[in-house]
Amino acid sequence: MSDTVEIRQLTIEDYLDLKESMVSAYADMAGSYWREPTIQRLINLFPEGQIAVAVNGKVVGCALSIIVDYDKFGDNHTYEQITGYYTFSTHNPKGDVLYGIEVFVHPEYRGKRLARRLYDARKVLCEQLNLEGIVAGGRIPNYEKYADNMTPRDYIEKVQDKEIYDPTLTFQFSNDFTVKKILKNYLPNDEASKGFATLLQWFNIYYERDQDTIRYNKSTVRIGLVQWLMRDYGDIAGFLQQVEYFVDAVSDYGSDFVVFPELFNSPLMKEFNQMDPAGAIRGVAKYTDQLREVIQQYAVSYNVNIIAGSMPIIIDETLYNVSYLCRRDGSYEQYIKIHPTPGEVSSWGIKGGDEIQVFDTDCGKIGIQICYDVEFPEPSRILAEQGMQILFVPFMTDTQNAYNRVRFCAQARAIENECYVAIAGCIGNLPKVNNMDLQYAQSCVFTPSDFAFPVTGVKAESTPNTEMVVIADVDLVLLKELHAFGSVQTLKDLRKDLYQVIKK
Repeated sequence: MSDTVEIRQLTIEDYLDLKESMVSAYADMAGSYWREPTIQRLINLFPEGQIAVAVNGKVVGCALSIIVDYDKFGDNHTYEQITGYYTFSTHNPKGDVLYGIEVFVHPEYRGKRLARRLYDARKVLCEQLNLEGIVAGGRIPNYEKYADNMTPRDYIEKVQDKEIYDPTLTFQFSNDFTVKKILKNYLPNDEASKGFATLLQWFNIYYERDQDTIRYNKSTVRIGLVQWLMRDYGDIAGFLQQVEYFVDAVSDYGSDFVVFPELFNSPLMKEFNQMDPAGAIRGVAKYTDQLREVIQQYAVSYNVNIIAGSMPIIIDETLYNVSYLCRRDGSYEQYIKIHPTPGEVSSWGIKGGDEIQVFDTDCGKIGIQICYDVEFPEPSRILAEQGMQILFVPFMTDTQNAYNRVRFCAQARAIENECYVAIAGCIGNLPKVNNMDLQYAQSCVFTPSDFAFPVTGVKAESTPNTEMVVIADVDLVLLKELHAFGSVQTLKDLRKDLYQVIKK
C-alpha cells in the first residue's frame, strides 16, 4: 500500500511524534529538541507559521517560523537573538520577513521530497502574507570534515559548485535560497558546523509594499496596437479625427495602452509636396506640438496611455524623430530615436537622440524604441537592466525584408531581455505625397519563450497589410516568475564578470 502524505498546520496533539522525529533528525546534537511548552507558545503566537508533514497520519517533520521586523536585527545576529532567547518575543505580525527557525524530517522518511513540500508550503505562506521573503540560518553539518584545510567561505563555494555535498546547504541551494552572509557562533553548540552557519535568503517575487498598493500597477496589462493606413485625411482636423476614432475604439476594450506607428502623421506632408524631401519633413514638423497636445487630451478623456507613434520635431534647428508617451493622468514624456536609418539621414537630415531611459506608468515600467532602434541589442539590454517590462516599438517599413528585420529583432529582444515587445506599423501608400513610399506591416505582441508563454513567442498579431487593431493581454506576473524560475534566465545568467553593456 502506498503512503499518504499530508501538509498541514502543526497542533499540540502532534508533539510526541514531533519530538521523536526531531531527536532522530538531530542525533549528532544530543538533547536538541523543542520542549512541549515552547511548541505550544509558537502555535499560540503564529499557528499558520508552524507547518507539519504527516505520513500515514504520523508527523515526521515540520517547518517552524516567526515573522520579524528584520531591520531591528540586521544580518549580524545569533539564533538566540532572533528567537528572543527561545521566547519568540521577537515575533511581530506586522514585520516584513518570515524567519525560519526550524526545518527537519525524520531520517527514516528522507528521500520522499518531504522537506521540499515543507519549503514550498512556507513559500506559499510568505506570498500569502505579502512578506519580502524568507530568511533563515542554515547549518553546514559536513563542514567538520573539511574545517582543517578549508575556510567556511571556500566550503560554501564548493558546495554551490557541487564539488562538495552538504545535506543542508545543498538542499537550500536547490530550493532557490542564496547565501547572504556567513554567521559565526550562530549555534555555538553545533560541533558539526564548527559554530558557523549560512544566513540564507529567499525573495518573494510577488511582494508589494503597502504604500504602492493603490497606485500600482496591474498584473495584467491590455495593449491595443493600431495598424495605421496611410491615406489622405484632408487636413490636420481630418487626421486627428481618425486618431481619436482609434483611441476611442481601443479604449472601449478597456485597454491600458494604445500604440500608433512611426511617422503616422506622414499624410500631412501632402501640404509640402512642392518642397524637397528635407523641406517637406521640416514642414510637417510644425504640427508636432499641436498633435502632442491633442493626443494628451485624448489620453485623459479616454483613460488610456498613448504611445503616440513618432513625429518629426525640430529642436534648436536640428531635426529629430520623436515619440511621446502620453499618460492618462495628463503627463507626458518623450523619446527621441537614437538610430536614424541611412535613408532618414540622407533624405531628411535627421539626427539621433542620446537618451536611453525607462518610463514609469500605472501599468509597470516601459521602454520605447523607434523602428531601426530595435535592431541594436545594447539599448534594449540597458532598458532591461532598468526594470523594463514592456517595450513598445512604433515602426514604418516599406518592404517585407525591412519589416522582417524589425520583427525578428523585436522577437530577439523579448527573449534575451525577458520582456514583452509590442510593434505597431503603417500600411498602404500615399500617392499624393511625393516623399513617401509603399508601406508593409504586420503588427504584433511578442513574448519570451518559455512554458508560460505561447510556443511561437507571439501573443497576438494582425493580418498583414490590413487596417485594423490588435488587442492583447500580457501578464507581468509571468515575467517575475520567468526571471526567478525560467527554464533559462538570460538576465540572471549574464556573465558580468566577462562583459557588460554600459551607457556612456
